[in-house]
Parts: sequence; structure tokens; C-alpha cells
Amino acid sequence: MKVLVLGAGQLARMMALASKPLNIDVRAYDVGSAQVVDPLSPSVSYGSLAEGITFADFITAEFEHISYDVLAMCEASGKLFPSSQSIKTGGDRRLEKVLLEGAGIANAKHKVVSTKADFDAALNILTLPLILKSALAGYDGKGQWRLKDKSEADAIWQDIQAFIEGDTSGQSQAIVVEQMVPFDREVSMVGVRSITGETFAYPLTENHHSKGVLSVSLAINEHQALQAQATDAFDKIAKGLNYVGVLAIEFFQVGDSLLVNEIAPRVHNSGHWTQQGADTCQFENHMRAVCQLPLGSTTLVRPTAMINILGADSVPNSILDIPSVTLHWYGKTKRAGRKMGHINVCGQDRIELINRLTQLAEILPKEDFPDVGEYINSL
Repeated sequence: MKVLVLGAGQLARMMALASKPLNIDVRAYDVGSAQVVDPLSPSVSYGSLAEGITFADFITAEFEHISYDVLAMCEASGKLFPSSQSIKTGGDRRLEKVLLEGAGIANAKHKVVSTKADFDAALNILTLPLILKSALAGYDGKGQWRLKDKSEADAIWQDIQAFIEGDTSGQSQAIVVEQMVPFDREVSMVGVRSITGETFAYPLTENHHSKGVLSVSLAINEHQALQAQATDAFDKIAKGLNYVGVLAIEFFQVGDSLLVNEIAPRVHNSGHWTQQGADTCQFENHMRAVCQLPLGSTTLVRPTAMINILGADSVPNSILDIPSVTLHWYGKTKRAGRKMGHINVCGQDRIELINRLTQLAEILPKEDFPDVGEYINSL
């Protein structure tokens, strides 16, 4: 089988690696160069998008911010999974909110604004503090503002207005204004749905962020009551989209309840732990679903954590002295804050995992992993 991935970043790379044992040939469409490339050797080009569509038996995506024109071409081929509407919904917070409200899934109180009048009206309806998120093109903390006092409103609106006017997506931009949720922690669920509607969910993952970017994900399978809530939300969302493939949902935990923060119609950073900690990793399961193969088990085989490597192109080799530590590099050029790779750490139980994470935190440079040790000590 042959698969074209829209996007040629690290997620396409990991999908390609996971596909090798299944004899699935993967190519990637680089949206920057508009060329189809080898996701493992991006300097190797295979031509245009049209040629990539002809090559492929199936088409999928590694991220949601894809030109509608590109999505339309792929949808017309009948080979795109998940659907273009699923990908658009993950890339547009307005569509996402409509989906959640329609399915009766709890999320933050919010208003959509595109003008100063809308903005002022939202401030009169919602309670401060507020978080303001671009409807399109926001990720890893980008395209977001926080409003804690009304005295800051005019300055923030000027910044937002400049952002909207400078948008180059080709779509109508807007801002989703959300009431901040006083949550206990963020958790996420990665699940997979087949073309026939069969679903499997991985265990809930606890997430820790640094400056708005995911830093650590922890999968220990200790949240069964919350797991049931999250699985119910996953099933409703996936069914509402008639989804095919891996889908991730980020939640705020507030006491014993979960509120959806956002969805991602793709394999997800918080699911990288599945490479070493699950029976079948998220990348293989996504390709199985897209290629209409039987889904693999999502069972946690051992407690596992993932640590992102942000903006660094090396780590001490001595981390590999620690048992069950696996290093994954993405082959990228170093840039501040860029996701360069990740580290997976496993243990036979929670205690062993935390002991190994503690050893790891003592070795990793504090300047590159500033708050990892503090988070681990809090576990």
C-alpha cells in the first residue's frame, strides 16, 4: 500500500517509520515547497501534489493547518482519511466549538469575535480572566492572549486587530474568547477509529507545559473514572466527524470532571509515549486505520513518560545508561523553542518510572530542560 501524508515534519517521519514493518510506502507533501518528498530524507523529491495523489492509495495529514485548496484536491480523489471537514474542524476553533456544543460535550464558556464591537460585547458577558485564541493558525501557545484586567483590553485588541489584518491563511480569521478554567491539571486522550466505526482509546495522559509548549507527558493508567468520561467524549466527537484515524483530545480536569480544551485530528505530541509504552503505537494505529487494516491494541504495557527536547540538538549520552530510556531525534536544524526530538522513559510500575525520571532529570542540562526536574519532584 502507498500513503501520502500532507505535511513533511516529524509526525510524518514517525508515521513512515511505523509503516515500514507493514510494508506501507509513505511519501509526504511539503506545504512549504509544494513538493512531495521522502519523509525520512526530505531532500529526495517525487514531484507535485497531483503526482503524489496519483501515487497514493490513501491520503492523510500530519497537521490541521492545510490550505483548503489542497484539501479539496485530496478529497476529490476519494483517498483522504480523515475527511477534509475533520481536518478543517481541528484547524478552526469556531468549527470545533460548534462540534462540541452540538455533541453536548462540556467546554469553556466562550464567544467568537471578529470586530471591536464583538470584543466589547464578549467582555460584558464573560467573566475575567479570559484567554483569547485565534480561530485559525494557533498552536504551541501562538496566536493567544490573556486578559486579566479590563484596563488591558484596548492594548490587547490593537494587537489582535493587527494579527487579524496580517493573516495570510486565505480564510476569514476571528478570535475565540474563552473564560479561563481554574483547572487542576491538563490531561489528554489519544484514540483511534476505523472506517467501520470501531474505536480504541489509549490511557489518559497527564501533561505538563513550559511556556505554552508541551514539556512532559505521563501515562500510568491510574484514572479509570476519568478514562470513562474521556472515552465517551472521544466516541461522540469521532462519531460526529465520521472520523477515520488517530484523534487527540486535550482536557482540563476540574475536580472529578473533564472539559474539552481542544481537539487535534491527527497523531499527537502527547501520544509519543505509545512508541515504547503501548501494545501498538499511535503512528502505526493511524496508518492501520487510514489503510483500512485491523486496528492494534491500545493497552498500556508499562508506565511511560515522554519528555520533549525543545531547542537543543544534543543531550548527554549518559541518559542511555538508564534502563528503558529511548531517544528519538527528528533530524531538524537547531532553533530556539523548536521541537527537536523526545525521550521516552518506561518502568514496570509508577515507582520505578519516577525513579528513572528522577535520574534522567539529574543528567539533563537545566538550561535546556528548566522545569522538568521540578515537575518530576511533584509526582
